[in-house]
Amino acid sequence: MRVIGGDKRGKTIYAPKSRDIRITADRIKESLFDILPPMDGMSFLDIYAGTGNVGIEALSRGAKKVVFIERVPLHFQTIKKNLDACGFQSGYVTIRGNVEKGIKLLEKGGEKFDVIFVDPPYDRDLIKESLSLLAAAELLKKTGVMAVEHSVREDVVGNDMFTLADQRRYGDTVLSFLKIM
Repeated sequence: MRVIGGDKRGKTIYAPKSRDIRITADRIKESLFDILPPMDGMSFLDIYAGTGNVGIEALSRGAKKVVFIERVPLHFQTIKKNLDACGFQSGYVTIRGNVEKGIKLLEKGGEKFDVIFVDPPYDRDLIKESLSLLAAAELLKKTGVMAVEHSVREDVVGNDMFTLADQRRYGDTVLSFLKIM
């Protein structure tokens, strides 16, 4: 797995051998960044960050700030290892803890993001809960976009704050894009 665009293009992304991690495939990552606005100067939140693959791609493509939230200690260490291997020394924050804790910490700090990427473990009914937490915290800028990577077996629908703007299917994976109503 590698960074596919930006100034760190070609850098290797390490992934631990673990059944508990599912890595965003390069073709899906490429499609995601083709659909999202250009990253130059953007703030990007990567929830359920895993290896940091998607957030590192955002940094490589010019995001000014990326925040990674990851609960699993091995995955959290992998994110740090990958950031170091790619040569990033600034422009990011790593939060070790569950999504609720991370979101509350960001809300308390008054953070707002241009792009929020949500990639929970598949088929565990975490999407609705994650969207509710994000709606309550109001972390997405009014002009921002939220991308949710999920299984075709899971539905993503809007809530009182977010509306479903687009969906793209890639085999068993779907990218759903939401915006503020």
